[in-house]
Parts: sequence; structure tokens; C-alpha cells
Amino acid sequence: MTHDLESASAPATAAATANATATRQLAAEHANTVAEQADRHAIALESILAALRSPRLDDRAARTVAIETATTALVNLRMLTDQQRSSMLEPVVSAFERLRSDLQPLVRHGELDVQFVEPPTTGRALPGEVAHAARAIVRSSVLALANQRDTRRVRIQWDCDGLNLLIGIRDDGQGELTAHDDSLRPIAERVSALDGSLAVASTAGWGSSLDIRLPLDPPAEPEPFEDTVTLSDREREVLRLVIGGARNRDIAQQLTISENTVKFHMSNLLRKAGARSRAELIAMQQHAR
Repeated sequence: MTHDLESASAPATAAATANATATRQLAAEHANTVAEQADRHAIALESILAALRSPRLDDRAARTVAIETATTALVNLRMLTDQQRSSMLEPVVSAFERLRSDLQPLVRHGELDVQFVEPPTTGRALPGEVAHAARAIVRSSVLALANQRDTRRVRIQWDCDGLNLLIGIRDDGQGELTAHDDSLRPIAERVSALDGSLAVASTAGWGSSLDIRLPLDPPAEPEPFEDTVTLSDREREVLRLVIGGARNRDIAQQLTISENTVKFHMSNLLRKAGARSRAELIAMQQHAR
């Protein structure tokens, strides 16, 4: 009997150990990133101060150099922040704990009773972008539910099925919320941007529930349509020039063909791409790349 209990607890112990190791690794990576950012900030500030103090630069030149240095540093900081948010992994338990902390002011200073159902400790770690978006989505959802009549209690549950973060939110209000409610539009847009899904169910007198699914892996990038359909050499040339911003007259001159021929090729390209306009064709190609 004892041997059976030990055998049953072994996988859970191993999973907990692996989760703790992953958490320590994430903490170490975060510390290194913070140190690198501090160095970048220090270099930028030192460069600005050096320009402002330089006896070889007049006020106008020093101001120009300082502005250019600060602008470059800000752009690099935003790019780095976006990269970190999308690439870093966050244990699902830690992400949920941060959500609980985010909602504390609402719980502490309001009359709303927020109940939390912890996700499994063995759940897959969340990409930084998903964890950040999930917390924002839940916060907005809770506020939307709290604004419904007679809502006193909200229950929040997270789970993972290995491929998706599953979020369940339910209130005890009048059950009047619908998928077309204006308060849910920003939430639906954010869920859709992550290639997720949102379902709303309400029962009069019993409350409303939101079921949200957020994929943990990014959707596959679409292939440029010229790699999936057959294009003639001339159509490829026209497509290249269209993407470069050339108009029909310019394309005709560069390829030594008539504008009517250019329009004919454009019609074929739109049909093969399934695009309704020149702008949509260009957007499809740029997004795919």
C-alpha cells in the first residue's frame, strides 16, 4: 500500500520539481535582462549628458544630438520590451497570482466578492504575450460583469489543456449579458487578435458566464500566395512592382506594356489571391512576409 502511494505521488513530485526549476530559470533570465536594460539606460543617459556638456557643441547642436540619442534609446527600449513580452515564459500559477494581485483593489474597496479557482501547478507555462493579455482580458471582463445589475459575486477559473489557456468567468447577476454587449467589444477584439475564442452564456436570474480560449502557440504565418498558386512570370513582375507602390502607368512603362495589359494582370492577381482591392492585395503580401 505504501509502495503504491509513493508510486502515485512520484509524477506529481517530479512535475513540481520541474516547475520550480523552470521558475528559477525564468527568474535568472529576467535578472539578466533587467541588468542589460540598466546598462542600456546608463549608456543613453551618459551619451546625452556628454553631448549637453560638450564644449565643442553649441546649444543647438547639443540639443539635436541629445534628442537623437534619446529617440533612438526609446525606440530600442520599446522594441526590446515587445520582444521580451512575446518571448518570455511565465508559469501559469505565477501569472494567475499576478491576476489576483491586480484585482485586489477591486475586492478590497468594493462590494464585489471575487472567487479564484487556482490553475493546476503542472500547467504549461504561458508565453509572456498571452499571460499579459489574459490578465487584461480578465480585468476588463470582471468590470463588465460587475457593472451588470445585482452582481455580487464573480468566479474566475484558469486551466490549461496543453495547447490553450482556458479562462472561465461567471457572475451571479441578472443574466442579461450578451455577446453583442458594447462592454464586451474590446474584450472580443483582444481575444480575436490572439486567434482565440469568446463564448457568452446568460440565464435570466442566474447570471452570465464568459468562456475564453487563448492559444499558447502563435498561429502559423500565412505563406505568400504566390507560393501557393501558379503565377506567370509577368504576373510576378507586376506583383513585385505593385507591392513596391508603383501605379499602373509606372508598371506599364517599366515593363514596356500597355496600361490595359497591366489592368488585365492585376485582375488575375486579385482573383488568384482572393483580394478585393489593390490595397488588400498589398496588405496580404506584407502580412505574410
